[in-house]
Amino acid sequence: MAEPKRVLLAGCADLPRGDGDEDILLPALAEAGCKAEWIVWDDPSAPITDADLVILRATWDYSGRREEFLRWCESVPMLRNPASVARWNTDKTYLAELSGAGLATVPTEVVPPGGVPSWPSGEVVVKPSVGAGSRGARRFAADDVDGAREHLAGLHADGRTALVQPYQADVDANGETACVFLAGRYSHAFVKGPMLSGASMDESGLFVAEKVSLARPADDVVAFAEQAMDTATSLLRLRREELLYARIDVVRGTDGAPMLLELELTEPSLGLSLAGDAAAVRMATAVRELLNG
Repeated sequence: MAEPKRVLLAGCADLPRGDGDEDILLPALAEAGCKAEWIVWDDPSAPITDADLVILRATWDYSGRREEFLRWCESVPMLRNPASVARWNTDKTYLAELSGAGLATVPTEVVPPGGVPSWPSGEVVVKPSVGAGSRGARRFAADDVDGAREHLAGLHADGRTALVQPYQADVDANGETACVFLAGRYSHAFVKGPMLSGASMDESGLFVAEKVSLARPADDVVAFAEQAMDTATSLLRLRREELLYARIDVVRGTDGAPMLLELELTEPSLGLSLAGDAAAVRMATAVRELLNG
C-alpha cells in the first residue's frame, strides 16, 4: 500500500486549526489517501519541507506583516495557491488590473499615502489595500465625508494605501454571493450578509463575523464568476486548474448586472461546512489529482 501523502493546512497562532470550516475536509482528505494536519504558518518548527503539499487556509494575521508572510510562502516547496498568486492577491489593487482587463468590478480608486480621492456622491467605503477579514474597512454615509477623510488620513498615517469605493446598496438587500471554485471548476456558492453595517468582530479579532447561508445563484452570476476566473488566470498566466481554490465575491450594480467585489485566491473561507460532504470530497479529489500529477 502506498504511503499517504502528507498535507499541511496552514493557520495562524490565533486560529491554529482554522475557524472550523475545514473540519469536514480532514476525513475527506484521509479517504483520498492524504494524511492532513494543521500548522501555524510562522512556526519555525512546522515541517513544510517534509510535506507533499501545504494549503493556505486560516493565515489571517498576515496583513500587518505581509512581506514576512510572502517570504514564508516563497519558502514552501509545494504551496497552494502558489506564492506568486498570494503576492498578487493580498494587495487589493489587483481590482484595478481586473477592471483594466475588461472585467466589471466595483468602481475602485487606489489612493496611496498623500493622495486625495475623488469622493463618490453617495455612501462610500474606505479600506486598506492590504487587509483580511474586513478589518480596517468602514462604510460612511453620503453626508459624512469628514469621517471618510479622517479614516483615510489614519490609514495614510500608518503608511497604508487605501481603496475608495461607492457602497453597493444591493449588499444590504441581497448580500454578497460567494462563488467557490475548486481546481478551476465551479463547486458551490453561499451568501454573506452585510459586514459593514454594525457587524461585530469574531472572538479571535481577525475578521468580522459573517452571517452566511448556502445559495443557488442565478445563471448570470455563475457565468460572471466563470468570466472572472478566466480573466484572473489570464493575468496570472496560469491555467484555471492550477488554482486549487478560488472564491469570487459578486454583487449587483445599480443596473442589476453582476460585478466583482473581491476575488479571493489566498486564504478565503470556502464555506465547506455549509456545502457539506460533497464539496469536501470535491476539494479532496482536487488535492489528490494535484499530488498525482
